[in-house]
Amino acid sequence: MLLLPPSSSSWTMPAPPALRSPRAPISPRTESPRRHAIARCDTSRSTPRISETETEATLAQPSAAVQGGTAPLVQALKSTAAQDVSCFHFPGHNRGKAAPSLLSNLIGTETFSHDLPELPELDDLFYPKGVILDAQNRAAELFGSSKTWFLINGSTCGIQAAVMATCSPGDYIIIPRNCHISVISALVLSGAVPKYIVPEYNSAWDIAGGVTPSQVDKALKELEKDGKKVGAVLVTSPTYHGICSDVQGIVDVCRPLHIPVIVDEAHGAHFRFHHSFPSTAIEQGADLAVQSTHKVLSSLTQSSMLHMARGLVDADKVSQCLQLLQSSSPSYLLLSSLDAARAQLSENSKSFDEPVAMALETKDQLMVIPGLSVLDLSCFASDFPAIDPLRVTLSASDLHLSGYEADDILEEHQIVSELVGTQAVTFAVNLGTSRQDVQKLVQCAKHLSDKYMSANESRFSKHNYVRSPLDKFSVKLSPREAFFTKKRRVCIEDSLGEICGELICPYPPGIPVLIPGEVVTQDSLSYLINVRDQGMTISGAADGELNSIMYEGR
Repeated sequence: MLLLPPSSSSWTMPAPPALRSPRAPISPRTESPRRHAIARCDTSRSTPRISETETEATLAQPSAAVQGGTAPLVQALKSTAAQDVSCFHFPGHNRGKAAPSLLSNLIGTETFSHDLPELPELDDLFYPKGVILDAQNRAAELFGSSKTWFLINGSTCGIQAAVMATCSPGDYIIIPRNCHISVISALVLSGAVPKYIVPEYNSAWDIAGGVTPSQVDKALKELEKDGKKVGAVLVTSPTYHGICSDVQGIVDVCRPLHIPVIVDEAHGAHFRFHHSFPSTAIEQGADLAVQSTHKVLSSLTQSSMLHMARGLVDADKVSQCLQLLQSSSPSYLLLSSLDAARAQLSENSKSFDEPVAMALETKDQLMVIPGLSVLDLSCFASDFPAIDPLRVTLSASDLHLSGYEADDILEEHQIVSELVGTQAVTFAVNLGTSRQDVQKLVQCAKHLSDKYMSANESRFSKHNYVRSPLDKFSVKLSPREAFFTKKRRVCIEDSLGEICGELICPYPPGIPVLIPGEVVTQDSLSYLINVRDQGMTISGAADGELNSIMYEGR
């Protein structure tokens, strides 16, 4: 829709709130002033119970006078939807008047009445001057950044924009080999060349951890020796399983070289809002951090935020990249859900007290059940600084059950997990988790133990410790080169030694096993056939059944 300037007599742009600098009060290696302590999170049974914390200034309860203005975008959407007007604009359901009954009967017509386009009073996502700017500024203040962008194409577009804004074609970017699929798509779009760091891998759990500052330092020195230009360093912290890397230490390595640090913090949007959570990436000095506000927080699926700290990255370049990557018809339902999720946190400083307490108690109870194990930092040799206390990862390998088998049994008892792997099942505790939920999980886990512990003698182990598919790889082409080459199809069993032409990724967790340009190895081939045979969903491959793969066929 064509946007016309609003009449000054009928509309006044709200002044954005003053932003505090997130970097000024946070010097390297010091505690955030928002917390009483930054806990070194583990899952041992000695973990102290969560005590009540003081209400903090940045999360203070709003007064009645400002309550109505807590979420400016939500309020603008509400007011606009309530207008008695004749609509000659898109979308075609015309504010719900022509909504498909199959969906309106499910979610109600009010949802459609609020599904509005970029009307003048709702601002413009790519050139915000009104309520979107106000909402983003409030988010920046709460999340401790100098600037925040709302994302309606998920964290994927935030990762892509961050890489494109910092790396020119041919630049090298240091990334963990267990990065999310979105990072590889960013390499294809940007033309950046990956320098992989292999994270520590626990074969008993089939889970990779984080990366260390020393690994980043080594990679930088290797590239410097080869005369390569480094555009950025990208770190995944926390991982899907909640393992956090020492972002501050990595920043300390990169900052003297003026190399920006990007953090895929998709699973850590909640870290700023409880004293027992790990420090956020921005608090630790990262230049850009991408967070999936829809994961542990409460915005709608597909809505995320990109946070920036003042320093090495050009904000205008980030905005330009986002305009290339995001829809030109953004959903105001998604945008307003980000504003509402931010307001929800602003209004209650103790939102996570109960979820944290429940998660820690649940881990304690699961750890003493015979045959079950709970992932914690002791599962890794590296000195990772923290693990997300809200992420509960359970293994029943001592009961001779794979992660898939354990998940199937729990699902029969109406327990739905977040993530299932070859060796473990992961559960995400969040603001909506109830005590009844976690009690049911513990009871079902006890049932699992009782049933299969007694059957151990007659069961044969159906699984062995798996070899990491990530530690032995050979790169022949950059992801961008491989993506655009001519390709041929080959039976997967005959693909050994070929150059992979597509991204093959078990999903979830969304960590690629084969990346375009890599040589198909025996380890990667065996791993993929194993997860395929266990029924895991494979993303990225042209053949979803993974009977064949595309390879570089010049």
